[in-house]
Amino acid sequence: MANASAKRIAGQNESTVKTLKLGMLLPTLVSLLLRFLLRRSSLPPSKSSLALYIVTFLPAFFLSNYLIKIGQPRRDPTTGTLISYGEDLGQAGVTEWCFDILYVTWACQIGSGVFGEWFWWLYMVIPLYAIFKLWTSVISPMFLGRGSSAPSEEGSEKTTATSKRQEKLKKRQEKGDPRVKMQSVRK
Repeated sequence: MANASAKRIAGQNESTVKTLKLGMLLPTLVSLLLRFLLRRSSLPPSKSSLALYIVTFLPAFFLSNYLIKIGQPRRDPTTGTLISYGEDLGQAGVTEWCFDILYVTWACQIGSGVFGEWFWWLYMVIPLYAIFKLWTSVISPMFLGRGSSAPSEEGSEKTTATSKRQEKLKKRQEKGDPRVKMQSVRK
């Protein structure tokens, strides 16, 4: 069963790696084509436009190479059997954020080709989301505490009901009830 899962992840990773390789080339070509067809006055691109493109292309390039490196399945060159399926590129967390940055970069490249350089303002979604995540997961809990200062009525009823249950379980455990012996009381 584990082998089937590894093969499934390897297949998904191979298709994702192909998409990543195409994604580094295709948005640039589409952007240039759209500029040529829709906005000839923007050709050749200005220095600020090129600088903006390069500044955003470099992180996308490094993230793409990182994802390709960790996600590339390794196979035996002679038999073609799967040696390692690589890291799962569908997992949540940092991998997911890398893909988000790539998708926003590609959207900005294509959008700037169609609508103009102001479309690069969409790139501000990335630092704004980073600030949001930092606030909700680190800063707010550290300075404002985990919960709200005034619990709602539902919250107080729930804790009362839970504490009564815990008291019952504790009393049963003290009496030596076999139903509770194996269970531990949560605090």
